[in-house]
Amino acid sequence: MIQNALRITLAETAAAEEDRFHRFRLIGWWDQDKLAKANALVVGAGALGNEIVKNLALLGFGRLLVLDMDHVENSNLSRSILYRAADNGSPKSEVAARSAKEIYPDMRVHHLVGNVIHDVGMGVFRWADICFGGLDNREARLVINRNCYRVGRPWIDGAIEQIQGMARMFVPDGPCYECTMSDMDWKLLQRRRSCNLLSRAEMEGGKTPTTPTISSIIAGVQCQEAVKFLHGMDGLAGKGWVFQGLTADTWTIEYQRKEECYSHDLLDEIVPLGLTTGEASVAQLLEVARERLGPDAQLEFARDMIEKLVCPRCSREEPIFASVSSVAPARVFCPCCPSTRREVVTFYKVRGDEPFAKEPLSAIGVPPFDIVIARNGERSIGLELAGDAAEVLGPLWMLNDELELT
Repeated sequence: MIQNALRITLAETAAAEEDRFHRFRLIGWWDQDKLAKANALVVGAGALGNEIVKNLALLGFGRLLVLDMDHVENSNLSRSILYRAADNGSPKSEVAARSAKEIYPDMRVHHLVGNVIHDVGMGVFRWADICFGGLDNREARLVINRNCYRVGRPWIDGAIEQIQGMARMFVPDGPCYECTMSDMDWKLLQRRRSCNLLSRAEMEGGKTPTTPTISSIIAGVQCQEAVKFLHGMDGLAGKGWVFQGLTADTWTIEYQRKEECYSHDLLDEIVPLGLTTGEASVAQLLEVARERLGPDAQLEFARDMIEKLVCPRCSREEPIFASVSSVAPARVFCPCCPSTRREVVTFYKVRGDEPFAKEPLSAIGVPPFDIVIARNGERSIGLELAGDAAEVLGPLWMLNDELELT
């Protein structure tokens, strides 16, 4: 009997050590199931994003969505572990997702090619349990921040330059990224977001100099904070961890919440609708909003849209219906009146009397799987166009039994 018991013990030990995550399970508080059930969104698949994706695959995260708008270039190969020379010209998000699957075959992975500012619906952020930022510009960070806050999701930002960097985490009800922005940050952001379009063309699209070593350090901290958060442990929420590579000094910054911050717009409720942006009209969605909030309810979109361009000289109007950030600056000039700048007519609210009220949401620039805000006074709800979810999320989408589509 002793020998049989010994054989069973040895067999159990051998089986445990064959478990991919055996070494993790030796950590007393570790719960691998928490990671296996987690939905992770990584925005940006550059140097930081590569390290984040790699770490999430090694850690055994169950579902991963990678978003990036760029393609692999030769200069990426010295700083990005997931790319090879044969990948030049391919979408970064596609290659990163494929590499993650190669690292951890049991991970469910999908990718999106697009700009987080105007191509991605807010429903993607609601799907995620945690979001990672691997970006290099303020506008994209602000978009992630506002979307995450509205749907009650945490996000972990990373920033690197040369051999220094920082990681910081923002959670609902705490200080957010917008709370940390200085007056200079806002001035630079306003130039980038200017509605005259031309100022964006004048902004230099410089590349941030970085090394693979600083990427691995900052991304490692980002992923470690995510693990702690999913385990209910205290971490960097509302704080920033700074690493100065030249001296190897580190310190932590504690941010203060600004009560007047515009990003603190947590939706009272989110209603999943069995509608797509291609089939639901503006008027139809407004009707749903008024059924729930009363006859004075209005719709608000998560981004400023250009309705049309109007030439002050010839009075010709050109319908645009696209996010401000997606329109090429050169289009501000009238094709019939050389050197004449056209007026940019924008909107972000819908009251019901607009000439485009009968148009489908996709026709006025609303991205698939978005959440349109319905507001009446102090009350606000999110109307989620969940009919797009399967198309946007692909293999990551599984209809939750608790999710009732209206």
